[in-house]
Amino acid sequence: MDDTYQSYLNRVARLTRAATQRTQLQTIQESPKFEGSQAVAFPGYSVMTAIAAEDAANTALYSKLATLQQELVSQTDPGLIIPVKPQTFHLTLADLIWEDAYRQAVKEKPDYESQLRDRVAHCFQKCQAEVSQDKPLQWDLLGIIMRPRAISVGLVLQQEDDYKRLMVLRRAIYQDPQIRALGIEQQYNFIAHVTLGYFGAIAPDLNRDRLCEQLATINDNWLDWAFPSLTATSAQLWKFEDMSTFDRDPSFPKLAF
Repeated sequence: MDDTYQSYLNRVARLTRAATQRTQLQTIQESPKFEGSQAVAFPGYSVMTAIAAEDAANTALYSKLATLQQELVSQTDPGLIIPVKPQTFHLTLADLIWEDAYRQAVKEKPDYESQLRDRVAHCFQKCQAEVSQDKPLQWDLLGIIMRPRAISVGLVLQQEDDYKRLMVLRRAIYQDPQIRALGIEQQYNFIAHVTLGYFGAIAPDLNRDRLCEQLATINDNWLDWAFPSLTATSAQLWKFEDMSTFDRDPSFPKLAF
């Protein structure tokens, strides 16, 4: 399901263009992950980088993203963008299971979470020789991108070989029969992103043209922000209770790049 490297670069670049965003703005929706400014229960697991609060390698980057987040919130209609906590900024490498599917799985299998952790550890071990090269993955930030219910910054890997390493990791997870038996399957084409906020209440008279112009201005001036690269030193299994609460036990599997 995932793209070739060049196709991926083209796809993320297209998402930052004003013409694409103008179209997407017509169909944005209020996120069910928040009520007002409060995160609602949305439990599950993902394979991702460490959250900002535990990621010393990317302190400078996440500080700049927090400034960008504040600018977006201040320039848009009140309540339109619900900012996530900057200390939870992260990059998801493989979505696993969440919300109702997760709740049903743990209801049916009391040991579901231990099975999931063990199987992710197996997948990490299976692809370790190809993925672990004592060289972190380096990502460049291309600009603001929008999803139907969220606003993010899109990222691309600097080297095609590193993109191939990431695809090996994702295939090791999604093509594993026992992972599939746990109700986990690939549901989305990969788009590397750091979520800055989710859409809240969308007023009927929202000025979409003005919002599109604001986003276009930010993207046009992207180089002026001088964002550092994002350095991913490992893939880690994390559990989340909602979009503001991420936890990782030291026993959870981790794969060094």
